[in-house]
Amino acid sequence: MEDKDITQLGRRRFVSAGVAGAAMALSGASLAKTQAPAESSASGPKVFLDYTQEELDKAYDQANYAPNRVLVIKRWGTNSEVARSRLGEPERHAYGESEVEALDLFKTSNSSNGKAPIHIFLHGGAWRSGDAKTYAFIAEPFVARGAHCVIPDFTNVVESKGDLRPMADQVRRAIAWVYKNAESFGGDPDKIYLSGHSSGGHLAGVAVATDWEKDWGVPADIIKGAVLVSGMFDLQPVRLSSRSSYVNIDDEVEESLSSQRHMQHINAKLLIVYGDQETPEFMRQSRDFAEAAKKAGKDVEVVVGRNYNHFEIIETLANPFGIAGYPALQQMGI
Repeated sequence: MEDKDITQLGRRRFVSAGVAGAAMALSGASLAKTQAPAESSASGPKVFLDYTQEELDKAYDQANYAPNRVLVIKRWGTNSEVARSRLGEPERHAYGESEVEALDLFKTSNSSNGKAPIHIFLHGGAWRSGDAKTYAFIAEPFVARGAHCVIPDFTNVVESKGDLRPMADQVRRAIAWVYKNAESFGGDPDKIYLSGHSSGGHLAGVAVATDWEKDWGVPADIIKGAVLVSGMFDLQPVRLSSRSSYVNIDDEVEESLSSQRHMQHINAKLLIVYGDQETPEFMRQSRDFAEAAKKAGKDVEVVVGRNYNHFEIIETLANPFGIAGYPALQQMGI
């Protein structure tokens, strides 16, 4: 999809993000051209679009595009320690029966009416790592602006033997728990918002494309808005990539957990965020999902982070003036 098409997506403004964590809401702003993949000497048959197997594998491995990834991930941990020192330790609540089915709740004291909106964040980690504790830093801007922040733990594909379905089920159960228990902790069940990064962006996409009323007995619009950061929304190319060495994606999983194929169930406002230094496939996934959402008549906004890689971009969600944080707070009206 050409950049001129991206600027026409959705009914809301589009933001072309600048440097140093500044984000400006400019209606119809031109988005930066995404970074083209480097020329490759790989040869062989094409396995997806114009990719050879080697090229597709590289396009789903952020290590090829983020040489500072280890340092950034360590920074998430130290930033979360600082966040907990300021916010206090979160309340821990079980949303299911297994040990991992629990969530961290950071409560705000800035609610004007004792019924605060709620932001739920789903962590990434290639579906095989990550935990709520590492992502406490995400909570600070939401808590400061008068919203509760919920960060659930859930299983991974190592524990589930390659099956993504338990993760998706647990994420949905956590969201339903928040809705049903919101008033018990001073939350507003009618103001639940969601975000997710990387594989958590995939799971957040699955959540917004869920038939909530039919399958979970809660309102179809339980999620009012979602911030999908660097996610994957169609599992076909993922299934064909080297990620299939640890994720079992068959026809049923590909179909049921590809949110791009279930637009009819999306009722949330969508904010789609990615960095222009990510792999070409992660950028394409976000662009194609946005285009599909636009064609389906959904309320969608796209934010491109210039000079941000896959690991750096999520840090901007924790900044109230950041590339992801600024529009996320605006989406919630706080």
